[in-house]
Amino acid sequence: MNAAVRRPAVCYSFAFILAFFLAPFAHAAPVLMISIDGLKPEYITQADAHGMKIPYLRTLISKGTYAEGVIGIWPTITYPSHTTLMTGVWPAEHGITNNQVFDPEQRYGSAWNWYASEIREPTLWQIAHHAGLRTASIGWPASVGASDVDYLIPEYWRGDNVSGSTNPGDALMMAALARPDTLVQQLEHTAGPYMNGNDTSIGGDETKTKYALEILRRYKPEFMTLHLSSLDESQHQHGPFSPEACSDLEALDGMVARLAQQEFANNPSAVLLIVSDHGFMNISHYVNLAIPFLQAGLIDATPNPGKPPTVNSWKAEPWMAGGMAAIMLHDANDHATEQQVKAMLDKLAADADSGVAQILDHEAIVKRGTFPNAAFLVVFKPGYYAGSALSGSLVTPIPGSRGSHGFSPEYPEMRASFFAVGAGVARHRDLGVVDMRQVAPTVAKILQVRMTTAKGTPLHVAP
Repeated sequence: MNAAVRRPAVCYSFAFILAFFLAPFAHAAPVLMISIDGLKPEYITQADAHGMKIPYLRTLISKGTYAEGVIGIWPTITYPSHTTLMTGVWPAEHGITNNQVFDPEQRYGSAWNWYASEIREPTLWQIAHHAGLRTASIGWPASVGASDVDYLIPEYWRGDNVSGSTNPGDALMMAALARPDTLVQQLEHTAGPYMNGNDTSIGGDETKTKYALEILRRYKPEFMTLHLSSLDESQHQHGPFSPEACSDLEALDGMVARLAQQEFANNPSAVLLIVSDHGFMNISHYVNLAIPFLQAGLIDATPNPGKPPTVNSWKAEPWMAGGMAAIMLHDANDHATEQQVKAMLDKLAADADSGVAQILDHEAIVKRGTFPNAAFLVVFKPGYYAGSALSGSLVTPIPGSRGSHGFSPEYPEMRASFFAVGAGVARHRDLGVVDMRQVAPTVAKILQVRMTTAKGTPLHVAP
């Protein structure tokens, strides 16, 4: 079987979903789960050291339960991580293994894994909905078409412009993707116009916050997810703990405070969760891994100035994922190519200046729950990031102060966040370092539904 072919998504019937929750837990409470993309826990746990003006987020330490850090998944990037937060399993199990769809011949227009139908394991939305709970979500990755979300505005955009669309038709597209299809029209009279496609600025997060507040006020969902993405963008552009990133989180603090106030006004027994998908680190060099593949004849491509190259044929190709790259074979049974690639990668790993930390074989990849069809996984050193150049030097410097993620979750800098607060949550409890797969079963327990598919145990958040 062609290693590049993705396995089809599995459709879950109502009866099948019911099998994934048993008798409810006591003391059910509504849950509002807010993901602040790229939130390193130290922004809150070490707020004084970074001079943070985040009065509401600071209270999560004294009034709630929190983790010193959340060990994420391979790779530590947005779409696989958010899907693990919703399912409690590794990417190889839930099916969203990278942000973008593997596109070795550059035919898909930089498509991302937007669609909920690609998720192969039951999600919190599905289980909550089929338990009779009202569900809602705004801007959550891999949520397009999530039929078990009663009030939905998904994250989606067209083309390769992730943020900043100026096409007014994109606003109509977002309204068409919402559930119910009149939702945006119903809310825009008080919340204002929704964004065109996707907007990763602080203004985009303010728009999502206004819409979330309206949904909370009008429909009072018992489980709602919200993805705020501007901190991630600030850290990409300026680095973690930069003045720009800190200023961004200070603005987000006010948004979270407004959302929390509304959630607790709806139901004083509610629980607010602040989570994130990954940490961040400063990056200093690009590793242009496609270059040795081109030089070795493993990729035959024709340059197109100003556009992606035309890939005429390929035997093996790197699938970039930030701080690592999965190596995909066109033919999984092509052992000659596999050995050629292994020799080339081993040579790179032996070069101290290559930026390569280690090469994982297929067996090691499987153990880490990622990229099930990859022959190898190239793991970069801290600060060395996947580049896109097709000629020139393998390693090139990155000008200015930039940040990113996607590195091994074994690096402490990649740890994500977990904070919980509410009437049924212990005060000032430090959980230490936890596993990201524990978040979904924790939410399920609060909601009185059980996820037997999740691989982690619920976190001890009750008093």
